[in-house]
Amino acid sequence: MRWFAVLCLCLSGSLAAETFDAIAFRSRLPQDEVIYFLLPDRFENGDTRNDRGGLKGDRLKTGFDPTHKGFYHGGDLRGLIKRLDYIQGLGATAIWLGPIYKNKPVQGPPGQESAGYHGYWITDFTRVDEHFGTQQELKEFIDAAHARGMKVYLDIITNHTADVISYRQCPQSDCVYRSRADYPYSRAGGTDGSAINEGFLGESVQTEANFAKLTRTDYAYEPFIRPAEAKVKVPEWLNDPIWYHNRGNTTFRGENSMMGDFVGLDDLMTENPRVLRGFIEIYQRWIEEFGVDGFRIDTTRHVNPEFWQAFVPAMLKTAHARGISNFHIFGEVFAETGDVVPLAWSTRVDGLPGVLDFAFRATVLDTLTKSAGTDKLAWLYRSDALYEGGDEAAIQLPTFISNHDIGRFGHYARANMTDGDDAGVLKRSMLAHAMMFTLRGVPVIYAGDEQGFAGDGSDQDAREDMFPSRVASYNDNVLLGTKATTALGNFDRDHPLYVAIAELAALRQENAALRRGKQIVRNYSEKPGLFAVSRLDPRTGREILVAFNTSTVPLQANVEVDARTRAFRSLKGPCAPRPTAPGSYKVTLEPLSYVVCAAQDES
Repeated sequence: MRWFAVLCLCLSGSLAAETFDAIAFRSRLPQDEVIYFLLPDRFENGDTRNDRGGLKGDRLKTGFDPTHKGFYHGGDLRGLIKRLDYIQGLGATAIWLGPIYKNKPVQGPPGQESAGYHGYWITDFTRVDEHFGTQQELKEFIDAAHARGMKVYLDIITNHTADVISYRQCPQSDCVYRSRADYPYSRAGGTDGSAINEGFLGESVQTEANFAKLTRTDYAYEPFIRPAEAKVKVPEWLNDPIWYHNRGNTTFRGENSMMGDFVGLDDLMTENPRVLRGFIEIYQRWIEEFGVDGFRIDTTRHVNPEFWQAFVPAMLKTAHARGISNFHIFGEVFAETGDVVPLAWSTRVDGLPGVLDFAFRATVLDTLTKSAGTDKLAWLYRSDALYEGGDEAAIQLPTFISNHDIGRFGHYARANMTDGDDAGVLKRSMLAHAMMFTLRGVPVIYAGDEQGFAGDGSDQDAREDMFPSRVASYNDNVLLGTKATTALGNFDRDHPLYVAIAELAALRQENAALRRGKQIVRNYSEKPGLFAVSRLDPRTGREILVAFNTSTVPLQANVEVDARTRAFRSLKGPCAPRPTAPGSYKVTLEPLSYVVCAAQDES
């Protein structure tokens, strides 16, 4: 039984819980955590009465259709509370909860509608969506997690709201982006239009006085809101189009990456001091009222740096005042490659304390499923110097191999290994998780990966139900390591991936070097094979050697170690008792395997 479970058994009553809260888990650093990420709609249905979110009518009114992958399926906070023991049994110490704020139930043009089950189409930033439950149930969930010594991170959004604003010129939200050069703020509808917004100097002058001169919104398009939705957003100030860019859809490139509507979603003018102040107030309340332990921030790369430079310190100050000294903030800087630059940019320029490590995901996928050399891993870690704070900052980066947007590791492994079999994919998934838990960073498990979910691709195709699913395209999937399907509930604690992840989490928990230790890259190659690192205990400096074999053939190799080390013991796999010579240690690795060997005093 882990230390936090023992403490939980000794506590009763609110005073004891608060004492435990202050002493036991809030003292943990962000790098001490194992994060479990889930979308509440797809995790567990604990109360069928809220499946339709208090709405009446068909699925286009309520958003509820458990047979369609793009609509609500019924998962909720009550179900999540019911399954906390399952999550903690996996070794997770923090839960990253997909957005729980009130969403527009359904949006999209006729024939292409889908629902806000994922939580990213917010209309009311101040309360829980009724599809998921109530404010009280969110409090119960957070309190229940805290009583177990588990942290809760909320997923937050500042870049956009639900699609409520339309444009006269293209009312179906399919408007192409209109640039500031072709459609300046100083003219209505283009450079030949009538003069408007006299004296407004653009978003770069981010003062109240400057934005007070922006009074007209028809510089690019003529925005309007249909009467039925005129007051749908909360706080009320969000209903005025003046607080949005109103320039049409982004292509995620250049100027429009910051100022375009994200697939029609209303893009907030975050350069405006009123918008900044409003979102600081919104998210301060969630910290103050619920005592959450961190934020994952959606679409951070589409918001101007000045916003984050003010928003992050305000959140940290609020958290510290609430007694949350290790509040963890990490942003989503979406990327499909191993390029570290855009990730590091967000820490150096935007001032974000951390970002999701998309480069780790891409590099692990390349080395385990595309026959890339392990030198790619070495280059990934050499690039840690680019982050603000260098190695010390990189150790706090949440690492992952699957998520709800980019898809699951199993899917891409199958796609990349056309001549492989599922036994090989399962081995690679095991090895990918081992990398995530023993190399620098904070491991993030995406709900379902521990049950062998592989999915059919990205987005909706990677958002399977953990409880019995009625979606045909989910239920025909072949899961890894089991004969089960998603047509049945998947909370099997004997699944080989669940067991392996739980063992890795325990190993990480028991060894500070794997959580907080400096990482030294020891060996790598331009082809599949050996990758080895030493993780140094932050107190003693003693090393733990971790070595991986990414190839499909056995290998033996000498690895450089600390010349002072005279003996090793095995934490995982076969470890020789002693170095072959001072500073040199022989590792023997089966295909697609790893070892974890801890330096110790010579006996």
